[in-house]
Amino acid sequence: MEASQALWLGLIQGLTEFLPISSSAHLIFLPRLFGWPDQGLAFDVAVHVGTLLAVMLHFRRQLSGLIQDTLTSAWRREPVGESGLGWAIILATVPLILGALVLADAAESVFRGPQVIAWATIGFGILLWVAAKRGNRGRNEYSIGLKGALLIGAAQVLAIIPGTSRSGITMTAALWLGLEATAAARFSFLLSIPAIALAGGWKTLQLIGSAQAVDWGNFALGLIVAAMAAYGCIRAFLALVAHVGMTPFVVYRLALGAMLLVLFGA
Repeated sequence: MEASQALWLGLIQGLTEFLPISSSAHLIFLPRLFGWPDQGLAFDVAVHVGTLLAVMLHFRRQLSGLIQDTLTSAWRREPVGESGLGWAIILATVPLILGALVLADAAESVFRGPQVIAWATIGFGILLWVAAKRGNRGRNEYSIGLKGALLIGAAQVLAIIPGTSRSGITMTAALWLGLEATAAARFSFLLSIPAIALAGGWKTLQLIGSAQAVDWGNFALGLIVAAMAAYGCIRAFLALVAHVGMTPFVVYRLALGAMLLVLFGA
């Protein structure tokens, strides 16, 4: 892999991980489109670590209190401060773990076809638009509750299909529950922390058990670029979505899906 490919893929991962447009779809189809060699498992780990660092840095102040309150709540067996949000994040992560165990093989094979990615990009884009157009906005992420967390967690399992977008499907479920767009985005970003950490940890275990060589230079380049792009993207998206909503991202998804169908066939 050339350094230019590492730079572009790191940038794309950072920009798309937290937008409702599917980072995995971009990382799968762009190498095919430009004839790049497969970036390999080590690089996937690097860019995931980069985006994880970015979201933890952005929410560093909230995370400190959130973790402390949740641990205290577990010790006292009663709600403490922001512990309700902490438990919602934990509960919403459980379906993803179970889904990954069941669908891991399919995620690495049949789900990675360009037609699957194209139709998932279009279909879940339309679903995002429908959820965004529903009324009854006024709830924030602290009002999700355990049932809402399970619903969002179950929706998150669908992100195993490339083209769905983990951020997109969790925001869709949160909007369906009546959350404001910015609140849906914040919960999705916080929920990404255990999701990305688990995915990165699983890929790291796979890497340890393989004979794949690691190109440390491109590894570091992809990580740094992904982290910087993701940090800027989180800040920009939270500022933008309150004013423009989800429609621009839905339009992008429809255009991207259509382009994939033209390039790779329906």
